Amino acid sequence: MSQQDRQARKRHRHGAPDQGGRWGRQAGEDGPALVFALAGNQNSGKTTLFNQLTGARQHVGNFPGVTVDQKVGSIRGLKNAQVVDLPGIYSIRPFSAEERLTRDFILTQRPDALINIVDATNIERNLYLTLQLLELRIPTVLALNMMDELHKNGGSVDVAEMSRQLGIPVVPISASRGEGIQELIAQAQRVARERLLPERLDFCGPGPVHRCIHAVSHVIEDHAEQHRIPSRFAATKLIEGEPALAARLGLDPNELELIEHSVVEMEGDSGMERNEALADMRYAFIQGLRASAVKKGDESRERRRSIAIDRVLTGKYTAIPIFLIVMLLIFWLTFNVIGAQLADWLAQGIDWLAGITDGALTAFQMNPVVHSLIIDGVFAGVGSVLSFLPLIVVLFFFLSVLEDTGYMARIAFVMDKALRRIGLSGRSIVPMLLGFGCTVPAILSTRTLSSRRDRHMTILLTPFMSCSAKIPIYALFAAAFFGGNSALVMLALYALGIAVGILTALVFKRTAFRGQSTPFIMELPNYRFPSLKSVAILLWEKARDFVQRAFTVIFLATLVIWFLQTFDLRLNPVADSGTSLLAGLGRLMTPLFAPLGFEDWRLTTSLISGLTAKEAVVSSLGVLMQVSMADLPQALQAMFTPLSASSYLVFVLLYTPCVASIAAMKKELESGWLTLAAVIGQCLLAWAAAWLVYMLGGLIL
Repeated sequence: MSQQDRQARKRHRHGAPDQGGRWGRQAGEDGPALVFALAGNQNSGKTTLFNQLTGARQHVGNFPGVTVDQKVGSIRGLKNAQVVDLPGIYSIRPFSAEERLTRDFILTQRPDALINIVDATNIERNLYLTLQLLELRIPTVLALNMMDELHKNGGSVDVAEMSRQLGIPVVPISASRGEGIQELIAQAQRVARERLLPERLDFCGPGPVHRCIHAVSHVIEDHAEQHRIPSRFAATKLIEGEPALAARLGLDPNELELIEHSVVEMEGDSGMERNEALADMRYAFIQGLRASAVKKGDESRERRRSIAIDRVLTGKYTAIPIFLIVMLLIFWLTFNVIGAQLADWLAQGIDWLAGITDGALTAFQMNPVVHSLIIDGVFAGVGSVLSFLPLIVVLFFFLSVLEDTGYMARIAFVMDKALRRIGLSGRSIVPMLLGFGCTVPAILSTRTLSSRRDRHMTILLTPFMSCSAKIPIYALFAAAFFGGNSALVMLALYALGIAVGILTALVFKRTAFRGQSTPFIMELPNYRFPSLKSVAILLWEKARDFVQRAFTVIFLATLVIWFLQTFDLRLNPVADSGTSLLAGLGRLMTPLFAPLGFEDWRLTTSLISGLTAKEAVVSSLGVLMQVSMADLPQALQAMFTPLSASSYLVFVLLYTPCVASIAAMKKELESGWLTLAAVIGQCLLAWAAAWLVYMLGGLIL
């Protein structure tokens, strides 16, 4: 044990803080508070284990500085102990933000212990991450998951031998059945309390890789100890060629030259490139461990079944049609059947409560302005917010079922090649398709993307997918100006939104999101029945998150619109909405829209009202023109030509989404300035596209 490790153990034992202040925690009844980090590959059962460890006692936030979900929960049956669910990754080489986050969290936050979950049916692939985690020199316990499946297929693991070779406790579990969880908690508590570091550090046999790692470790040992970074971990990262770590360690040119000389010598002696040599070293150890400690079972019935299903679901000619059918079915159930029915019931309940409140305020002879604030502001705001909730819950129910069954991984695999051409990964297809239903859940669903770059890029592109709230606008104008060609016009608008999204993605790929895309690494898990507990927890998180966080922004925005509609410039209540502040703002902005072919202030005002909800564009036009919905098409014909109506529709298609979407965007981007830039950019793009349609149409016609 190094002097650094001995000092760390001594500090922890006595509850004294280290240089970063990490171990100075308040002691509870059962000793100092403990923090565990849960790490593992995607599809290894990590979420299921996290739910077993914590139950409902968990909350979701974001890791500091990034938009990656941070789940934290209290461990059941263990006082003063929390577990942090780190993103699912395959390595800690910094390909993605998630890999960097996992590594930096462990190095800087220094959890008391790691719980590394490994899929027992896919040990070779999962242990690759384990060997890298052990280099971080953190007390670790390995949770060998899905042992029930391995045993069912005739396989077995010599747990004692695996523990001996890895130098850490190994606990067989079945997270889905809750088996072995208590023993895992006990072992995790023991290694954390006693500060038991992994006993084995060197997994390479004699040879060029061994010599290189030890040579580099010797060069950087003092630097690594000074910065509290394990020298073995730092050595392998420097061999892999990570300049950020070299800068962090403060290596001088001579030391960098010595390291590069050792790496070049290793490549020459081994005949392999540096990363290939390190990977070969790790897999050689894993294969030896598997040969001595693991009896691989026969191909499982679930695997055979999955292969048979994949012949259809991921087939060359059947994958995309089936996927579109699945998504259309989800859309239909969400926006036309289940979600729509729940939304109607909720709206009826809100209207009923608003009616009772309205009657009570009238009977009480409440001040008309306060009366309007409560009914037209508060209830209208709450109603506009909560009307999204059933749709979000139902939509995420279906998405979580697809994720848990393993189908979502197939979707990403099938669509990756096409989307990579415009700078996205296959997982981006689901949020973008959801955008045709509702932009809010589409933006929230980008959390399924593993790359921060892909997530941000998808969020910025999703508003170009025409949401269902715009359909009333399209239908009104198409019927008023295009008659029998209404369906063709609506199809053209959807196609235009997709085309603009693709062009914008290509621009992003070469400007704001330049650089190499995150390597697409994904294992296709066996098809499984979804965990009802995991689905229920996910739905509760989404519902709570939407109401708590998005509610405030949407509610305040609705009150602002109410204020602008209710008062004039002297802050007197208006009887005619044409004299309101909102109308004044519309008149002020009208000259900006004159080049697009529409100069009436009521049209501009309706676009501003559309910020609360796109359906409000139609209702605002009816109110401002003082005509019924039945007479509105005829009234519009007096204000538009078919060409200017086309320009108006293009602007509606592309300009900024509703405040609910903006709130979701701000939350996921974690940047008010970036959100503001996105909103302004979408408005400018909408203006330019509408102007282009109006000008080119004028030349042609």
